[in-house]
Amino acid sequence: MSITPFSNVTLLECFRAARASLAAHRLRTALTAFGIVVGVASIVAVVSLLHGLRTTIAAQFEGLGGASLVISAFTPLEDALQGRSARLSEEDLVLIESRVDGVRHMTPLVLTSLEIRYRNRSTVTQVLGTTHRYQDVYNSFPREGRFLSPADNRNSRRVCVIGETVLDSLGIGETPIGEYISVEGDWCRVIGVLERKGELMGVNRDDLVVLPYQTMHSLAGPHAPLDLQIHLTLWDQSRRSATAERIRRLLRHAHDLGPTEEDDFRVQTAEEIADAFDEMADTVTVFVTGLVGVSLLVGGVGVMNVMVLSVTERTREIGICKALGATRRHILMQFLIEATILSVLGGLIGLLLGTIIAAFVASLIPDFPASLPPIRAAILAVGFSALVGVVFGLLPAIRAANLDPVEALRHE
Repeated sequence: MSITPFSNVTLLECFRAARASLAAHRLRTALTAFGIVVGVASIVAVVSLLHGLRTTIAAQFEGLGGASLVISAFTPLEDALQGRSARLSEEDLVLIESRVDGVRHMTPLVLTSLEIRYRNRSTVTQVLGTTHRYQDVYNSFPREGRFLSPADNRNSRRVCVIGETVLDSLGIGETPIGEYISVEGDWCRVIGVLERKGELMGVNRDDLVVLPYQTMHSLAGPHAPLDLQIHLTLWDQSRRSATAERIRRLLRHAHDLGPTEEDDFRVQTAEEIADAFDEMADTVTVFVTGLVGVSLLVGGVGVMNVMVLSVTERTREIGICKALGATRRHILMQFLIEATILSVLGGLIGLLLGTIIAAFVASLIPDFPASLPPIRAAILAVGFSALVGVVFGLLPAIRAANLDPVEALRHE
């Protein structure tokens, strides 16, 4: 009974012969697959860690002003080169408060880094000048004591709310409420300790001291330039884009900007910041994947070299198979299957190794989620390794299929 090309029996026999050939040269097979393993493991580890980081950032942004708008100053490059610096003013704050509808909560915010002292200990931390609305905008509430009040801001009281990291760094103790800390030489009474928030994009959100906005203004001096930001939330979140455009038109008119002049401010949402991070992560992923993918090509060259050597060693075997009725297609399929098995095996081992590496690295980072590769990335990694096997195994397979049976049988 004749064997039809590419029948199930033929494929099974080709697979068996390929597996037997690879098993007969275990060390060579392992060394050849090593390049594929390294390439796939590197890609899987990088993609898994980036996926875990993006998941963490997305989860943190959901609870941090995901529905907020942030208006901040922006200095165009041309103005920066001329030594000019754009700043928002309190008039901008009043303008938005009086002319923009649908605002639920709004607060000014001034952020700087200052030295904080308590007794004989000191640290440099973020100092925020804001109002009582900050806790409503960012869902940031004290676990102990109280937050700022309208009276604190109105009377420029020397009071502050501190984060957990500041509490630990200064060693204030278990009863910090009522203690006094020095902020750049001015004493402020601690009235509250904020709930722990953790890190966001590498920034420790517990390493901060919150002062009343007017207190911050008076500490800096009446003529000191403050980099004011305006943070707000809306009643109707579906109107974010319309509200942002309304604010943009108001500020352009208030800043007397011409039709061709660039905005000297930015209106952003937390979602846009998260999207910007996603774009950056995509760029890094593509770059690193392309860079590491070179090792897969090197592994592919190794596969081709081994297959060429295998064809040379098995020339008489190929001649015998052809003499017994094997066609060019049978020989071609056998060697292609051998190269594909070699590459897929390396890809699967690389997938497992990359997952283990990513999980190990993630375990070393506090509050980092378990980093498993996305299903699509895992399939693509193994699929690409199989493609490498087919592409680089094709030339040796064609060479084997084209051998003349008579010349092959004479080969020593």
